[in-house]
Amino acid sequence: MTNEKAIAEKLLQINAIKLNPTQPFTWASGWKSPIYCDNRKVLSFPYIRDYIKSEMCNVVFEQFPEAELLAGVATAGIAWGAMAADQLKLPYIYVRPKPKEHGMGNQIEGSFEPGKKVVVIEDLVSTGKSSLQVVDVLKAAGLEVIGMVSIFTYDFPVAEAAFKTYELKYRSLTNFPVLIELAIEKGLVSAEHQKVILQWREDPASWTGV
Repeated sequence: MTNEKAIAEKLLQINAIKLNPTQPFTWASGWKSPIYCDNRKVLSFPYIRDYIKSEMCNVVFEQFPEAELLAGVATAGIAWGAMAADQLKLPYIYVRPKPKEHGMGNQIEGSFEPGKKVVVIEDLVSTGKSSLQVVDVLKAAGLEVIGMVSIFTYDFPVAEAAFKTYELKYRSLTNFPVLIELAIEKGLVSAEHQKVILQWREDPASWTGV
């Protein structure tokens, strides 16, 4: 079993990923979707949490050996970034969606020196828009963003194009194609629903349901 498949299986096992083509979920963006990913659930399962943390560390260590700093994305990426930084013994910061409205008004929390090579830690990547906004914040602060690692990606073409535009190396522990293949293998998705889910992925913004 590949690591991508193992991670997808663990996410399905704890219902961190749910599939329901007949009763679509509504994302914060307003999009209708037959799939919902909530990696926050993983934090409640110690052994699965530890496995995913270790896999994340392996990717950072192997793909970004020059990393000098990790940056978590608020809020869901904060815990994963902190755990990975602890295991890898790297300094750690995290990035808020917007500057704090009181105190020091920070958007980046933690201590860092401009010029350091940083890897961004995300829990989930959909279109890539919010993730790349974090990259912009870090670059504006003088940091050199060398890559991003997430637990799951929907693997949308729009996200792939966005990362190419930024010339940013991106790795995810598992992804939509691996997940769907596993769900079919386990009998969690019928052939009819498989077709619906694949249609959704081609044009998620316009999809309205079955």
